[in-house]
Amino acid sequence: VQLQASGGGLVQAGGPLRLSCAASGRISSNYAMGWFRQAPGKEREFVAVIRWGDIYVADYSISVKGRFTISKDNAKNTVYLQMDSLEPEDTAVYFCAAAPYLGRTAREYGFWGQGTLVTVSS
Repeated sequence: VQLQASGGGLVQAGGPLRLSCAASGRISSNYAMGWFRQAPGKEREFVAVIRWGDIYVADYSISVKGRFTISKDNAKNTVYLQMDSLEPEDTAVYFCAAAPYLGRTAREYGFWGQGTLVTVSS
């Protein structure tokens, strides 16, 4: 599986931004697609994850719950991260990743996209 993240950019605090992650290759229904982020000088942290199969299951980090929404389009092999009410603290490189189950740690994910930079200005 190859992953390609896109949609990053510069946005003012309070504004929205939507990230996309396009996957090439077949993704098993039991797989999960996650978003992580890494700010300068910090470790990569979990943001959100969604189960790829038909049964909707999603999970969010406490810092983004209620502001970010993860979704998927199986027909397009694409996962999205809708980010609303962005804060300067959300500034980071955002990565999409795939794992064989729902996970919240980076080491559980074996496939990674290249990252897309999100900058939130105050």
